[in-house]
This record gives sequence, C-alpha cells and structure tokens, in this order.
Amino acid sequence: MNTMVLFVPQQEAWVVERMGRFHRILEPGLNFLIPLLDRIRYVQSLKEIVINVPEQSAVTLDNVTLQIDGVLYLRIMDPYKASYGVEDPEYAVTQLAQTTMRSELGKISLDKVFRERESLNACIVDAINQASDYWGIRCLRYEIKDIHVPPRVKESMQMQVEAERRKRATVLESEGTRESDINVAEGRKQAQILASEAERAEQINKAAGEANAMLAKAKAKAEAIRLLADALTQQNGNAAASLAVAEQYVSAFSQLAKDSNTILLPSNTGDVTSMVTQALGIYSALTKPQAAKSPEATAPALEVPKHPPTELPEADQVNSS
Repeated sequence: MNTMVLFVPQQEAWVVERMGRFHRILEPGLNFLIPLLDRIRYVQSLKEIVINVPEQSAVTLDNVTLQIDGVLYLRIMDPYKASYGVEDPEYAVTQLAQTTMRSELGKISLDKVFRERESLNACIVDAINQASDYWGIRCLRYEIKDIHVPPRVKESMQMQVEAERRKRATVLESEGTRESDINVAEGRKQAQILASEAERAEQINKAAGEANAMLAKAKAKAEAIRLLADALTQQNGNAAASLAVAEQYVSAFSQLAKDSNTILLPSNTGDVTSMVTQALGIYSALTKPQAAKSPEATAPALEVPKHPPTELPEADQVNSS
C-alpha cells in the first residue's frame, strides 16, 4: 500500500509501477513514492527458496517405472525478470524440474539411478538453469529425496544382491583355499629342500668322519708297523715274533667252525712249531733284499713246504674243536 513513505526490509525487492508501467525497484531502507501515481506491483524475496518437488513416476532406460521426488533450491537473481518474465516463477521451476527429471531418468538404467545420483542431480540443475535464465531465477542445487521401486523389482533386486554376495563369498573362499594350498605346497617344498640339505650335510660330515677315521687308522697302522720293524731289529726280535705268531695261530684255531660247518685244515694241525717256522720263513723271504738289475741275480727265496689241506667230516670237526 502506497503511504508515500515506505521502509523496505532487507533481502526484499519491491517492484514499483507508475501509471501502470514499470518505474523502478525499491532498495532496502527508506523510500518515497507519489500517492495515486506509484503502485507497488510485486514483492520479490531475494533469499534462497526451498521447493518440494511432488512425487512423480518416471520410466528408466530398462523400462522400470519409478516413483521419485526431490527438493529444489533456487534464488531470484533479477527481480524484474522474475516479475515480468513468467507468471509464477516457483510453479514454472517446479514443472521444469519434474520434466527434466523424467527425461534424465529415461537415459539411464535402474542400476545407474542408485549409483549416479550426484551426476543425475547435476544434470537436472544444468537443464533448469539453461531455461530459467530468462526468468531471473538461478537454481542452486537439486536433491533426490526418495526413490520408490515396484515390489517385484525390489524382490528381484534383493535376490540379485544375495546372489552377488554368495558369489563374492564363494570367490573369497576359493581364493582362501588356493592360498592355503599354495602355502602348504610351499611349506612342503621348503621342508624337502631343508631335509635334502640336512641329509647332504650329514653325508658330507659322515664322509669326512670316515675319511678322518681311515686316515687315523692308517697313521696308527703305519706307526704300529714302524714300531714292529724297530722291535724286530733289536735283540731276540725273532723270538718275540715267533711267540706272537704262535699266539695268533692258537687264537685263530679257537674261532673255527663258529660261522659255518665246513672248514679247511692243514694235515699237521697239531704241529704249531712247523706253522710258526713256515710263517717266519715267508716273512724272511719277503724282507730279504733283492737285486736291482736282473731277476737272475736275485737270491732264491726260502721255499717252505706246503701241506695239502684236508677236509674233515662234520663229526671229526666237532671232536677236533
């Protein structure tokens, strides 16, 4: 109402007509008008406006009917265009948002509707701003509130989700089994490698031990032979050697017929003296120096008479033993 002196609130724009024609837009604060000539025709709010977009049906690319609604946030940027560019700006923007939503949903499938809600909101905002520039309105953002799916489609989606979860569970279980088999095989491989290395080390150590034992035995035998040779060169060495051979002869006869029933004995078994003499003769023949140039110059070796062995019956063997 024109009272000549007007106070315009903050974030509001009053459109004034003079004699039915646009005159000016009153700024917030103190303003003066001429009564009867000036008239306040429109009052526009410059605040951000929130509009609920009613629920509507839309068909997706895969022919699924959805019930969807949303919330629209806009602001009047030009009060003149908002007053004279369109009859009802809010209604126009609401209808534009609904038509744009239906057209955008028809371009994508049902699965992408849930995954790409942000991109869908951005597309709707861009489409509204292209058409609302002539109305002096700027769409700030659009948000989809609820998406209602038909019951049968919802059941099929639940089954698909369950199947996908079972599939992932099966895949994870198979991967776990594979990893377990690989780990077990790798463990067996490492165990075999370690066992073979341990066996090789054991064989090497055993061979080294046997070699050292053989070397020690050879050294001991060589030392024994050297000591025996030194002892034989001393006084009464032959007598000591005869005694040792006699003792070994008697000991050998005591071990006869223990492993087998068949034995070979010389004809003069009881003549120990002849056996000792024969052994000493063989030793003297082996130790006698030989000529270096020709075999003819070699002194004849001492020939020891050999007695043919006589095989005794089993009963005689038992008696003799």
